[in-house]
Amino acid sequence: MHSIFFRYKLLYALFLGLLYSSDCFSTIIDPKFQVIAFYTGKNDQAHISYVSEALKWFPKIAEKNNFGFTATNDWNNLNAEFLAGYQVVLFLDTRPEKPEQREAFRKYMEAGGAWMGFHFSAFALSPSTYPQNWDWYHEDFLGSGQYRSNTWRPTSATLRFEDTKHPIAKRLPGKFLSAPNEWYRWKNDLKANPNIKILLSIDSKSFPLGTGPKPHEIWHEGYYPVVWTNTRYRMLYLNMGHNDIDYEHKIDKTNRTLSFTFDNVSQNKMITNALLWLGSK
Repeated sequence: MHSIFFRYKLLYALFLGLLYSSDCFSTIIDPKFQVIAFYTGKNDQAHISYVSEALKWFPKIAEKNNFGFTATNDWNNLNAEFLAGYQVVLFLDTRPEKPEQREAFRKYMEAGGAWMGFHFSAFALSPSTYPQNWDWYHEDFLGSGQYRSNTWRPTSATLRFEDTKHPIAKRLPGKFLSAPNEWYRWKNDLKANPNIKILLSIDSKSFPLGTGPKPHEIWHEGYYPVVWTNTRYRMLYLNMGHNDIDYEHKIDKTNRTLSFTFDNVSQNKMITNALLWLGSK
């Protein structure tokens, strides 16, 4: 009897192993909500490094805060049947490219689903590998339009909460120093969009921001939103998600990671607050 039970248990474990062979997931008893993270992990070593880090960090946060977490690199899972099992969707790096995936995501959000996107998930530049060919997402949903420019190298910035009473600011100071990041600038003026509520921006004490070597990669002034929500949806975009890499091989030949997105207590607290806010009923 015990040997039969053991064989069934072993077969079930093997089945689960095959089912989730390309996925990262956490097992929580009676979770508050379920999170599904989509990622590609192929574009640029800095983004690959960040995704690898995220896939280790999120399951730990899920376990501590009693929500379920699953990650997949199969964007074909972005369909109504699959999404029905999740209350929060994350785009860790890229965006869906197939029309049916995009339509499924739009309907999910319009039906009350929640979303959090990081850094490269908002990138669009025509012409490029990721052109601006999805108006609903870049113009309506995110509100940012195309990418315009960025700082370089990845640098920490002092970030300022625009609304210290918002749930993502819970138990955090009005300003905090971020992890190093490549900061994006956008075509559209988010301040002029009545549907966009900016939650975090770069504080002026951060300037000059970036080290170059190109002059336009160093910002000396201006207003730069880095976290915002579109009040028509349950969503949040965060500009964080680009680690610093030893591209010049000053240390060795391995493209070693020099900074980590989730190696920052205040930033991690803000991201955790954001997830709990998005997943709350």
